[in-house]
Amino acid sequence: MTGPAPVRLTKAQARRIALAAQGFLDPRPAPGEATMRHLQRVIDRVQVVQIDSVNVLTRSQYLPFFSRLGPYDTALLDRARDRAPRRLVEYWAHEASLVPPTTWPLLDFRMQRAHADAWGGMQAVARNHPELVEAVFDEVQRRGPITSRQLEAALEHDLPRAKDNWGWNWSLVKNALEHLFWGGRITSAGRTSQFERRYAALSRVLPRPVLDVAERAQDRPPHEVAFRELIRLSARAHGVGTEQCLRDYFRLKPEQARPAIESLVAEGALVPATIEGWRRPAYLDPLARRPRKVRAQALLSPFDSLIWQRDRTAALFGFDYRLEIYVPAPQRVHGYYVLPFLFGEHLVARCDLKADRVAGVLRVHAVHWEPGAPPEARPALEGELEAMAGWLGLTGVVAGCVAGSG
Repeated sequence: MTGPAPVRLTKAQARRIALAAQGFLDPRPAPGEATMRHLQRVIDRVQVVQIDSVNVLTRSQYLPFFSRLGPYDTALLDRARDRAPRRLVEYWAHEASLVPPTTWPLLDFRMQRAHADAWGGMQAVARNHPELVEAVFDEVQRRGPITSRQLEAALEHDLPRAKDNWGWNWSLVKNALEHLFWGGRITSAGRTSQFERRYAALSRVLPRPVLDVAERAQDRPPHEVAFRELIRLSARAHGVGTEQCLRDYFRLKPEQARPAIESLVAEGALVPATIEGWRRPAYLDPLARRPRKVRAQALLSPFDSLIWQRDRTAALFGFDYRLEIYVPAPQRVHGYYVLPFLFGEHLVARCDLKADRVAGVLRVHAVHWEPGAPPEARPALEGELEAMAGWLGLTGVVAGCVAGSG
């Protein structure tokens, strides 16, 4: 592999590069004064925002912006996703995610494998009921944006006899919609307050330059070109990372990522790097900022892109983080919905939080401090919790137990 000479980084240097790349050195606006420009800055930094249905605190897509901007109007994010000119569209990137519209065509390789890689129910409906899939596609084109429940009612009205012939039910309709969504034939115009996708024709959502590419399969970038661009975007969002880090961002396979990495190294768009204490080779974005100090403080969503790759989180921060939502309550160590607390350049605490909307308070079920957490981190965390409560429209913070040393 030819290209630039490798660089050597300490673990602290790599950690600071990663935090800068993820936007934690960018100045926060005053509370409540974030604009669409500030949101766009975060989008440009992280590239991918994961979606998740858990709503114990708030929907996960809102939290990465709060972590980087502080209290902001979530209607800005809804507008960026739901109204033209759209700055974000939904697709399977790193799980269900919001990505810039220009990234959507780069995921064509995943769309092309809808029949092979989609979940069983989607494959079954495409295989056994192709006529239903086409009927669903036509209804979305004609009536969208539309939820699955609305579409089923529309089909019952428009094609009652066909329903009897197909013997379909809500599950089949939903699977048909998801197959079409996975295959890139339809998209999402946003979500309802109940977290339902609003399925829509591509022409209703994608900006014209992207739509022109989407509608002509031959104009979509070759997959090898797409893999290079996805790795490049991933490297920009990481600052520095191993092959595993870079390919996990868009969930690429090794055989997709490795030639792309080799090509980018050969042309100098990635720089090989060794990081103190890391056994695997790493790759540095040559344009990455290399700060000498980081003074950040932020509560991080369990689905924040800074901590997606758990091996990376452990290597950079010495922080072994596991999501315990699916762990039986008696076996949980830190809690149900635990947000790491970033202070300075370290993850210093874990906070099990819940927005109690009935009582109107942010409940802190537990705070577990990491060994060596500095005393000044405690008032900083209290400030972040108060800011979060206000942002969520809650009247205050109710604290539970505190554990660990610090």
